[in-house]
Amino acid sequence: MFLKGIKDKFKQKSGRKLLKKLLAKPVPVLRENKGVRSLGCIVDLDKFEKSELFYQFQEEFSLRPNAVKIIGYKRFYDKNSPYATPVFSDKDLGWNGKIENSYALEFLGREYDLLVNYYDEDSLLLNLMTVKTKARLKVGFKEVGPLYNDLIFDTPLKEFQAFKKELKKYLGIFKEI
Repeated sequence: MFLKGIKDKFKQKSGRKLLKKLLAKPVPVLRENKGVRSLGCIVDLDKFEKSELFYQFQEEFSLRPNAVKIIGYKRFYDKNSPYATPVFSDKDLGWNGKIENSYALEFLGREYDLLVNYYDEDSLLLNLMTVKTKARLKVGFKEVGPLYNDLIFDTPLKEFQAFKKELKKYLGIFKEI
């Protein structure tokens, strides 16, 4: 038990070290075209449980049926419990910031035109997922900061409709939709 605590501390430390390194040089994105054709969402399921609402972006932005990918974060979760959304947690952090979760690796393996970081907590694993995700445009909340997001909103996390309205407005201004 004691050694597990020390091991977790070292994993956290190595993860923070990798995060600093990744922030120094951002992940290259191959897509240069304007327009939103694919959308990824990283959602903090501990604070916002209605992840199915993100499928509304499919209709709002006239996207293809499989264009929206959602992954949820829970601080603790039971692998045997069914979740509607693929989930990762702090247990999935490996050495040197490696993420050891098949759902997260599948999410990271794709490229997105827009990444929605729907969390307002400065968490190591959430930030690592954000930095490692290949996305042309990243949006999120002011509590997380400009290091991780290109477009920052000052709306409460619980008010999804206000967030969606503001996002649509600004994507229209940027001529992305």
